[in-house]
Amino acid sequence: MTVGPLIPLIPCIPRILVVDDEHIIADSLAMILQQQGYSAQAVYSGEEAVVAAATHAPDVVISDILMGEMNGIEAVAKIREFLPDCQVLLFSGQPGIVDMLAQARQKDDSFEIFPKPIHPDVLVELIRSRDRKPH
Repeated sequence: MTVGPLIPLIPCIPRILVVDDEHIIADSLAMILQQQGYSAQAVYSGEEAVVAAATHAPDVVISDILMGEMNGIEAVAKIREFLPDCQVLLFSGQPGIVDMLAQARQKDDSFEIFPKPIHPDVLVELIRSRDRKPH
């Protein structure tokens, strides 16, 4: 019996979409994640996030909550319509989002919320711990 060449298994690099209307934050987080070996893309609005997710199918979306026309919760809800297994981390520096979060939790409780700013080491560890969990 002849066996063909062995093909090494290449680990799948998680695709991460970082969403924040503060460009410096989105760009910085994406750069940090890229330096840690992830495929990360920064976008700057909820609308851009939906378009980018449809194009690139991220495994994880990290999003600010309060942004322009479409907030992070609305963007994630739209993304989950076509990527239901996409993992979500939301963050905000605004204390006045309690009602918005309560409404979102009634619809979907499969996201986590963190205070902004989030330390890069904490963010990387959160993503790594999600990589180790079965999806």
